[in-house]
Amino acid sequence: MSLKFSLSMMVVDDMTVSRCLVEQALDEIGIQKVQYENSGEVALRKLASNPVHLVLSDFNMPGMDGLSLLEALRMNRSTQRIGFILMTGRASKEIITRGHSLGMNNFISKPFTTLGLKVCIEKVVGTL
Repeated sequence: MSLKFSLSMMVVDDMTVSRCLVEQALDEIGIQKVQYENSGEVALRKLASNPVHLVLSDFNMPGMDGLSLLEALRMNRSTQRIGFILMTGRASKEIITRGHSLGMNNFISKPFTTLGLKVCIEKVVGTL
């Protein structure tokens, strides 16, 4: 069985349009076990009780941004090993450096293509 059928993911983005674009790309890739959240705080609570294999999170969100979510995930024993990809429209050196220091597995700049997202995910989890 292909990894894309067993991989569980959570997408965290406060913008409905962005979540829909990610959902469309993941559908095209064939990843089916995906949860969608619009808040880092809600995502953290859900992940603490029900971890997934991979989180794909926007950076720029109100309240808990993507890197704060990553930091909180890495500090919790039940979530510290979850794969983490940061999505950002402004992939500055500071954001990427901080992300790597917190344990980010990969990042992708917005806008992205379906193929670009697939390659980004595969660098973290392996061939889909």
